[in-house]
Amino acid sequence: MRRYSTQPVPQGMSPGAKAVVSGICAGAATGAGLWYASQQTDKRVEEQGAVLGSEVSSLRVPAEIPNTDYEHSPKPEYYGDTARPMHERMELLVLDLQDRLVTALESLEPTRKFVWDRWERDDGRGYGISCVLQDGEALEKAGVNVSVLEGTLTPGQLRSMRDRNPQTAQRLRADEEYDFRVAGVSVVVHPRNPYAPTAHKNYRRFEVYRKGAREAGPVMAWFGGGADLTPAYLFDDDVTYFHQTLKHACDAHDPHYYARFKQWCDRYFAIPHRNETRGVGGIFFDDLEDKAPEQLFRFVYDAGNAFIRAYVPLVARRMATPYGARQREWQLVRRGHYAEFNLVYDRGTKFGLMTPGARIESILMSLPLTARWEYMNQPEPGSPEARLLDAVRTTTDWVK
Repeated sequence: MRRYSTQPVPQGMSPGAKAVVSGICAGAATGAGLWYASQQTDKRVEEQGAVLGSEVSSLRVPAEIPNTDYEHSPKPEYYGDTARPMHERMELLVLDLQDRLVTALESLEPTRKFVWDRWERDDGRGYGISCVLQDGEALEKAGVNVSVLEGTLTPGQLRSMRDRNPQTAQRLRADEEYDFRVAGVSVVVHPRNPYAPTAHKNYRRFEVYRKGAREAGPVMAWFGGGADLTPAYLFDDDVTYFHQTLKHACDAHDPHYYARFKQWCDRYFAIPHRNETRGVGGIFFDDLEDKAPEQLFRFVYDAGNAFIRAYVPLVARRMATPYGARQREWQLVRRGHYAEFNLVYDRGTKFGLMTPGARIESILMSLPLTARWEYMNQPEPGSPEARLLDAVRTTTDWVK
C-alpha cells in the first residue's frame, strides 16, 4: 500500500490573516478577500523533492480580485424589483452570480479564459449557459453553470422529493402529476495546485405546479443551495476564513442560519462507504421556505455573492506554492473520493440524470479532469495527508 511521509506543510495563521478573520467577525469585511490572499504562510514546504508544476512561476496574486465586496457594491435592478415575478428575478440572479464569479476566477489566470457555451433544450423547455475553463495554470478545471429549466416531474423525481421531506409528502400527492420550473447556478472549481482547495457552490429556486395549471400559482416553491470546501491539504486558517465569511452572510439574515446549515452540510456531504465527509464543510440547505420569499431571495443573493469573497482569495494565496509528486498524487486520490460522492450520493446529479433530455456534459461538469484510485492507499500516521483524513472523519466547529 502507498504510504506518505511526515514532511510538513505550512501551518499557522499570520497576524494579517488573523486580522482579516477578526474583521469579518466584526462585520468590517470590505476588501478582506484580497487582503487574505496576499498573506504569506508562516513557513514554506520543506524537502519537496522534485518540484512539479512549472506553471507556478508565472502565477501572481492579482492587484485586485473583482466582485469580493458585494455588501458595498450597488445592487442590481432586479434586487429590489418586487413587481417582477420571483422566478424571473432568480433567473437574473443566477446569471449575475455566474458572470461575477467567472470574472473573479479569470483574474487568477495569466492567459486562459472561460469558454461560454449556451445551449437550449431540444423540446424548447429551457436553456443553460455552461462556462468552463480547463487546463489553466491556476485552475485545472472550473465550471460555472446556469440552468433555467421547466418540465414534468418523473415518478422517480417526485418519489425522491416526497421521501426526503415530510412536508413535501403532505403537499405533493403520489398519484398526481406535477410540472416544475427551476433556475440555478452550479459551481465546481478544481485548482491545479494540491495546496489550493477544491470548492463547490450551488443556489437555486424550485417551483412545483399541478400539471397544466401554472396560472394557479405554485403548489410549492423553495430555495436551496450552499457552498463547501474540499482541500487535499489542511490549512486551519483557510478553513476558518471560509466558514467565517459564510457565517457573516448568514448572520445578516438569521442568527441561527449558519449553525443550522453548517450541520446540514456536514450530514449531506457524508460518504458513508468511506466513513468520511467530502471535505471540511460549509453551509447547505434545501426546501427552504421558513421566511417570506423576498427575505429568502435576499439571503440567497448575499450567500451566493459571499462565495467569491470566501473562496477565490484562498486559491490566490495557495496557487503558487511549490509542490512535488507526493502532493500531486494525494490530490488525485482525494479527487477520486470527491467523484465518488458526486456519482453515488449527490441529489442534484441524480435529479439531472433522471430528467428527460438532460444535458449530460453540464451535469457531469463537477467531476475533476484527473483523479486516481489506488489499492489500499493509507497515509503514514502523523503525516499531512493523515491530518486531512482526521479532519474529514470528525466534525469540527471552525468558527468559535
